[in-house]
Amino acid sequence: MITDLTAFAKENGVKYFMVSFTDLFGGQRAKLVPTQAIADMQENGAGFAGFATWLDLTPAHPDMLAVPDPSSVIQLPWKPEVAWVAANCVMEGQDVAQAPRNVLTRLVAEAAAEDMHVKTGIEAEFFLLTPDGSQISDEYDTAEKPCYDQQAVMRRYDVIAEICDYMLQLGWGPYQNDHEDANGQFEMNWDFDDALRTADKHSFFKFMTKSVAEKHGLRATFMPKPIEGLTGNGCHAHISVWDAPGAASKTNVFAAPKGVGDTAELGLSEKGRAFLGGIMKHASALAAITNPSVNSYKRINAPRTISGATWAPNSVTWTGNNRTHMVRVPGPGRFELRLPDGAVNPYLLQAVIIAAGLNGVRTNADPGPRRDINMYTDGHTITDAPLLPLNMLDALRAYDQDEGLKATMGAEFSAAYLKMKHQEWTSFCAHFSDWEKANTLDI
Repeated sequence: MITDLTAFAKENGVKYFMVSFTDLFGGQRAKLVPTQAIADMQENGAGFAGFATWLDLTPAHPDMLAVPDPSSVIQLPWKPEVAWVAANCVMEGQDVAQAPRNVLTRLVAEAAAEDMHVKTGIEAEFFLLTPDGSQISDEYDTAEKPCYDQQAVMRRYDVIAEICDYMLQLGWGPYQNDHEDANGQFEMNWDFDDALRTADKHSFFKFMTKSVAEKHGLRATFMPKPIEGLTGNGCHAHISVWDAPGAASKTNVFAAPKGVGDTAELGLSEKGRAFLGGIMKHASALAAITNPSVNSYKRINAPRTISGATWAPNSVTWTGNNRTHMVRVPGPGRFELRLPDGAVNPYLLQAVIIAAGLNGVRTNADPGPRRDINMYTDGHTITDAPLLPLNMLDALRAYDQDEGLKATMGAEFSAAYLKMKHQEWTSFCAHFSDWEKANTLDI
């Protein structure tokens, strides 16, 4: 594990460090620090005006210091003289409780104290668009069912292969890349890891993908629903819990011999069942974090897309190996949460998974009945499962009413997040759209 950034720079020829933190809205903020100054930054942090980013701070607050975590450092493969390093936000000697990486770090420690070491893998989907974001960049990518399209993925080989080469170079263990279900959409997968490491990699992956796309004259977007009528960008999370962090882990706590019962026959232990129960119990509130934008609800409440399926949930249900539900259990010892979308904050995604799961284990939460139907064709037959929120305001209200989840995520974080997101909703409501004129101008 890297502990000294100055030594890292000397050994690897690094001239500059990007000391980076992620704000409440998922924006990545950074200062470019020359190597000669990094020792001081590692000890004291780089100074930021917190109000200038999406945090619930005012211009009167003192400097917020971003203290780099050397264990997270990544040398930019496409510009090796620069290294990116994730930072924890501090103000007047105290952790900034609302800062997303701080929220996750605290919850990782809280779960570890209860012998739970959460590991996750994520599936980050994105579109490659023209530079102005107005249309799909590949004019020939027009198939009705473009998923896994061999020709389409090869037309974007230069971008996809460059990103994958960098992940190989970084030791992330990438194992597959494909054209996804929407025209112009792609997904790249790498090995699962401890929740904090996955969040750092997810954050860097977004930065890297956008940077490589720009290099090739394109624009990468993780926007949940950038193109009307097409499948949106999901960010599915595969979740398991182990007996120890990192390479020390030997036993998957979620795995169990197949037994009798909805979850047992899928190879999920009692702890895994309770953790899943927490996810199901808090699902509606979870959406405020996992689906954080106005646009998010165009994906999870979408009408049928051109390909024939949205691949996104709209109800709080779980199943075995069936992709039409909010949660699926594809194999023993893990489950996949299909609710999150591309706009999700990498650190808050991991944090809210741990928070909901911890609450589930603490209360031995029941995940409810397993459903094995096709939700896209037969979902109307289920009357005892809640629908997911229809819009961001509904999700924020659900989160505000979920006292257990709010408390576990942290009172200060929850208050700041709700305040800032309600302001965003108010801004959206003040916006006049073409739809309003088209539907009411002559009423």
